[in-house]
Amino acid sequence: MVNNSKYSSTTDPIFSPLKIKNTTLKNRIMSTSHACGMGDGGLPGLRYQRYHEEKAKGGLALTMFGGSSNVAPDSPNVFEQLRVDNDEVIPYLQQFSDRIHAHGTAIMCQITHLGRRGNALVDNWLPTIAPSAIRETLHRGVPRVMDNHDIQRVIKSFGAAAKRCYEGGLDGIETHAGAHLIGQFFSPYTNQRTDKYGGSVENRARFALEVHNEIKNQVGDDFLVGMRMSMFEDRGGLSTDDAITIAQILQNEGAIDFLNCVFGRMDTEITLAEYNMPGMTQPLSPFLQNMKIIKQEINVPIFHAARIVDIASARYALKSNILDMVAMTRAHIADPEIVNKIARGEEHRIRPCIGASHCMHKRPSCLHNVATGRETFLPQKISNMATHAKKVLVVGGGPAGLEVARVAAQRGHNVTLWEAAAQLGGQLLLAKKNRWRQDMSQVIDWRIAELEHLNVSIQCNFFAEEKNITDYQADIVINATGGLPNMSTMDGEAYCTSGWDVLSGEVKLCDNVLVFDGTGRHEAPSYAQFAADNGANVTLVTLDDQVCAEMGYAERSSHRKLLYEKNINTHIDLFLLGVKPAGNRLEASFRNELTNEIVSMTTDQVIVENGTLPNDTMFNELSTVSSNNGILDIDRQLQPLSTPSTETTEAEGSFTIYNIGDSVSSRSLHAALLDAYRVGLII
Repeated sequence: MVNNSKYSSTTDPIFSPLKIKNTTLKNRIMSTSHACGMGDGGLPGLRYQRYHEEKAKGGLALTMFGGSSNVAPDSPNVFEQLRVDNDEVIPYLQQFSDRIHAHGTAIMCQITHLGRRGNALVDNWLPTIAPSAIRETLHRGVPRVMDNHDIQRVIKSFGAAAKRCYEGGLDGIETHAGAHLIGQFFSPYTNQRTDKYGGSVENRARFALEVHNEIKNQVGDDFLVGMRMSMFEDRGGLSTDDAITIAQILQNEGAIDFLNCVFGRMDTEITLAEYNMPGMTQPLSPFLQNMKIIKQEINVPIFHAARIVDIASARYALKSNILDMVAMTRAHIADPEIVNKIARGEEHRIRPCIGASHCMHKRPSCLHNVATGRETFLPQKISNMATHAKKVLVVGGGPAGLEVARVAAQRGHNVTLWEAAAQLGGQLLLAKKNRWRQDMSQVIDWRIAELEHLNVSIQCNFFAEEKNITDYQADIVINATGGLPNMSTMDGEAYCTSGWDVLSGEVKLCDNVLVFDGTGRHEAPSYAQFAADNGANVTLVTLDDQVCAEMGYAERSSHRKLLYEKNINTHIDLFLLGVKPAGNRLEASFRNELTNEIVSMTTDQVIVENGTLPNDTMFNELSTVSSNNGILDIDRQLQPLSTPSTETTEAEGSFTIYNIGDSVSSRSLHAALLDAYRVGLII
């Protein structure tokens, strides 16, 4: 692949500095605040700092941290936020600021009071508070109505928290008004007060204005103070016109130095997943056209984040004066080196964010960058650190095989990969058959391009047998042959089909299809949606107490929405016992996991998803003649850069063999890639 960018570092709008008051941001790319779940007792320790430092080393201008950092004791840590409500945080902030500033990057913190978005049964077990007693369904609390004492107390708490950030050496802060307490005052749905803080737009803006005035009084003029604000909430929430009016009030009063714009509500899983933090089901950069309107009405610098993951969209937003700062938060979770790669003319080598929302579930880990969130013991940049180049043979060209080949080659080894199929990609070739998951192919495409760049030898349509491997005389053999569908957990498996056969087209779909989900992962609902898209009448049955039980909230809610839209019937708490013929149809028998009742359903076709069984026959055969007997040193695997190797040195004419991914056990894509990454580092 070649770099087709028409821009140079002097003409690229990305590299134009932005001055806000006395702070100059060196380019126009930033990462917004998010609750990354890595705090040490609510404090940003080394692991938290290193995660953000990689982005600073990668060249971005501004990293914002501390998503939803709490300013008061009755704003609880419901999703592992930081706490800025006491002075204990100051030395951590000072160390953090020095670490980020060393790379020429600015640093800011987001501070907030959750209001009704909290939970009265965690942390300090204090009642949640809000402008009005309107329950939030996501966190399930009924708040206490704030009185004047509460309002003044919280205002002072915001000011004190901002002062701690100032004393910590940060460049600024933003308050969070998107469905948090400040935003709850903005919204006519959550603010039903009749005093001076409710009713008119001006009254609903009063609390925010008083908060920001107190902050400004505490930190002075040079410290930047902004706001993250939702510019539209549906279902009776804040309208765009009212949001613009509120922003103008704050701007005209000198209360904000920048505005960080988001869209949508945050009080249900689906509004978070598809509007506030849109994922794979949504188009790229879904709100840029809305931002055109906002930019025309607001005079302070405008920041915005919402699935802006490609550089073309970032340039368009800047060149068209839609945004002043482009926030590529999840894109930097996928690749913290984005800005440096652009500067080096390697834009084509940026690891893509595919919107899988894994970082929102297993925070902050990227689905296909396993080093993210593990920076204290896994490197983001792999250098040529092998003591001597080894001859490495990878058998299997699925995600794990491609990843271990990439890592080994980057370390300086001579790598060859054999794949039995005609095409690289493994199970992801099937996953992308479901229309809204087509971007999964980028996990494969990026690795193939990297292997081409690294001159890795790849041979497809090659079914490796034991003799082929021993004759090759590799120093290292890595088995990445994956798994095969597990169809052996019930009676009558001969009458069932796997989802693989359906997605590949080897088995034709019938008119009425029953999909059994024994894992709670993506596969079964994907099969059900694929069947419905192709005209089948579909029923999805799961043994769990809810569909998509193993997924994070963003993935789960998106799948559930699609199941409704495609009229797919769902049943929970049912374990598949067996399938047998019933005339020219099939009868599936289930046991209710709660009552032990036997339930039968008649259908034309039964698709079973029970994960995979390891395709490890070759590995087991070769282990007996390998130098390490196929044994992986777990301590070495967990600390690949610091633990001395205890593995057996390869005997002459012998080899060391490793087993990775689904050829070990049925797990997630991220787990398979982590296997591959760690093994690639220790060989």
